[in-house]
Amino acid sequence: MPSPSPAGPARRLALFALAVCVLAVAAAVMSFVRGSWLGIVWILLAGLSSNMGWYYLRRSRMAQAQAQQR
Repeated sequence: MPSPSPAGPARRLALFALAVCVLAVAAAVMSFVRGSWLGIVWILLAGLSSNMGWYYLRRSRMAQAQAQQR
């Protein structure tokens, strides 16, 4: 049985972070539609999770490239 690639956990974390980003944007839109300023917090959370998603995606690609070089 082959061992899982080192890029697996990082890719999974990237997908989870991007899913949180999409949900945070939806929550921000709903907050602003309802007239609540709490949407600002959701926007900040969306920005943070977006950055985390890109970081883990990049980390996954680098680990995959490094594994192919071996």
